[in-house]
Amino acid sequence: MKKIALFADVQNLYYTVRQAHGCHFDYAALWADVSARGEIVEAYAYAIDRGDAKQQQFQQILRNLGFTVKLKPYIQRSDGSAKGDWDVGITIDVLDVAARVDEVVLASGDGDFDLLLERVRAGGAEVTAYGVPGLTAQSLIRAATRYVPIEGRLLLR
Repeated sequence: MKKIALFADVQNLYYTVRQAHGCHFDYAALWADVSARGEIVEAYAYAIDRGDAKQQQFQQILRNLGFTVKLKPYIQRSDGSAKGDWDVGITIDVLDVAARVDEVVLASGDGDFDLLLERVRAGGAEVTAYGVPGLTAQSLIRAATRYVPIEGRLLLR
């Protein structure tokens, strides 16, 4: 059975799905979709911790599905902007696991990950990218072995 590692960029998924579809992403549907292709041996969801009860409930749902939830504190800058970027953490984790699995699945449309996906493919693993059509970087789609558009069955309506 194919060994799969799953990585979910929660912030990217939240904002792109909301912008394009006006609803939420269905992590249970993602889990079912990926596990239909093999065994998910590692799964991580990367999120920002604002400490509110609704967010903690969502994080528990992710844990119940099988994700290890990794959190960074929400940082509000003096100019009103916010910081909470997991790109480096996701990259390190993907590189750590890529040699031990047959497929890496990245749920994110962030083009910053295109070089990462190219590196993973060069190492011999398949790479699947899930992203919102129109909001997923073309460079990410090109770097992946397979692109799965986030629409229909992957949405909570």
